[in-house]
Amino acid sequence: MLIRRMKKSDLMPLYRLLTDEKVMEHIEPVFDLEKTAAFLEHAGLCIEPLVWAVEEDGAFIGYVIYHDYDETSREIGWVLYPEHWGKGCATELTKELMQRAFAEGKDAVIECAPAQEVTKHIALKLGFKHIGQRDSCEVFRT
Repeated sequence: MLIRRMKKSDLMPLYRLLTDEKVMEHIEPVFDLEKTAAFLEHAGLCIEPLVWAVEEDGAFIGYVIYHDYDETSREIGWVLYPEHWGKGCATELTKELMQRAFAEGKDAVIECAPAQEVTKHIALKLGFKHIGQRDSCEVFRT
């Protein structure tokens, strides 16, 4: 898997991802094309991106979240097409993002909805500690 900056050409694959009800179940209501384009512009194509595209074999398979959470840590996460679930992709992406954060001298933080059991499992498996809730999300920190 390759983590890279978003491109304008990611719009339609991103739209496919953000309109999938399974993907969006614990995130927010599915996006329309206009909201997807705005998200791409403001979160992916900005000077300091909040999200980064993930490719496998040259194809867009989702995105990762990687940006400052607070002064000492980076928020990390992932949103992937369902056909990539259960294959270890999220674990590998989390490891990569943790290494990036640590190389910058920062901790890593994962936020997720309380019902996101897989995310919580990955966080705990990789050594994150549950530190409580923030804005109705579970928060895990290295």
